[in-house]
Amino acid sequence: MDIVALFQCLRPHVTTTTLRQLSRITLALLVMTGRITMLGLSRWAGQGGSYRTVQRLFSTVIPWAILFWVFFRQHVHCPDDVYLVAGDAVIVTKAGKHTHGLDRFFASLYGKPVPGLAFFTVALVRVQKRRSFPMRVEQVVRSDAEKDASKAKAAAKKPQAPNAKRRPGRPKGSTNHPKAPVPLTPELVRITAMLTALLQLITTVLSVTPLVLDGHFGNHNALDMARQCGLHLISKLRCDAALSLPSTGPYAGRGPRRQYGHKVDDDHLPVPYLKETTVEGHIETRLYQMQVLHKEFVQPLHVVILAKTNWRTQARAHVVLFSSDLALAYAPLVDYYGLRFHIEFNFRDAKQYWGLEDFMHVTPTGVTNAAHLSLFMVNVAYRLRADGHARAPDYSVLDLKADYRGYKYVAETIQMLPEKPEPVLLAKILNQVAGLGRIHATQPSFSFS
Repeated sequence: MDIVALFQCLRPHVTTTTLRQLSRITLALLVMTGRITMLGLSRWAGQGGSYRTVQRLFSTVIPWAILFWVFFRQHVHCPDDVYLVAGDAVIVTKAGKHTHGLDRFFASLYGKPVPGLAFFTVALVRVQKRRSFPMRVEQVVRSDAEKDASKAKAAAKKPQAPNAKRRPGRPKGSTNHPKAPVPLTPELVRITAMLTALLQLITTVLSVTPLVLDGHFGNHNALDMARQCGLHLISKLRCDAALSLPSTGPYAGRGPRRQYGHKVDDDHLPVPYLKETTVEGHIETRLYQMQVLHKEFVQPLHVVILAKTNWRTQARAHVVLFSSDLALAYAPLVDYYGLRFHIEFNFRDAKQYWGLEDFMHVTPTGVTNAAHLSLFMVNVAYRLRADGHARAPDYSVLDLKADYRGYKYVAETIQMLPEKPEPVLLAKILNQVAGLGRIHATQPSFSFS
């Protein structure tokens, strides 16, 4: 597929020069091997893709948010499918001292804070195809006040001396107060701005309601943020969350009616709430669905508890998923939360194939363009692989790069010949050359004019 023709939908939003540079660098990303650096891009871009051209593109302010959406709407969007919004942060390890936004962030792969950059990504997840498409990317740059608040929060979690503990029970003279809206943290303020901008952009084409986030956002602050944006949060609570069933007892005759009933005991879950039981080998999984109350949440929560039992060792474990949508069934809730993980596949592809882990820019514009280009290529590769999937369902990114690399080699070789061979011979040569690095056998979709 011609990259220039593929990017014609972006023409109203960028200059002709930027579009031409982006097309050449995209083609270089598809054919090159090794680390994705500016020098490597300039070597593989061919004529018109010098090192200075690559530098100019990465120093240009590009409206990436518009480009992501326009490309998605033109080449990826399916009106008949159901979409949901998912968000997560990706950590890119970096060394040095001068890179914009360099800080220490907790990386789950390492299990500890590491020096690097953090980018929060909001994606649209296609439920039927079970695919995630990045839509907005923003670098996480923490202010000094935010760092100090984080350190104070960590210090508050440390155990205090026994004499510093408050006496158990309710303080004398305290009165009931309505739960006031909790101010959003700087992290949630950034995410709110991203969600608001995305929803305003897609509102005429897509209508999405679920917002799926990981267990880091399983708190009342994130729920308030989602409701302010008009979305229903789907996330995970701590396994030891203090959940209570609504009170069903008679009125005592005085004072306010009791709200909180029996506490939810994870080891003795009520049988009436059991919805499904499955057994795989020696692992039994039970799904419980219920509406519960939590003292930190203003509204009731729709909770699904997945309780697993190992019949060999009698070990038990459970996961607590929740949503603010009380009408959502338990099966879609579990399925939607599982779809959140597909955004991790976007991060994997961006790091492995498109240079998210390799770039060495230090300026704010350079870092922004490098991160956005890596995740933009995830959507571009999906569109290019769509034709190959019709012939080979397992057609992968490596197969795509092998086909484009074979096309590059054959095209450069044909230019050196005094006479152009017949189209049938060209197609045979192309298939043979591209097949050297292809994993799944399929016919390439290139043609010579």
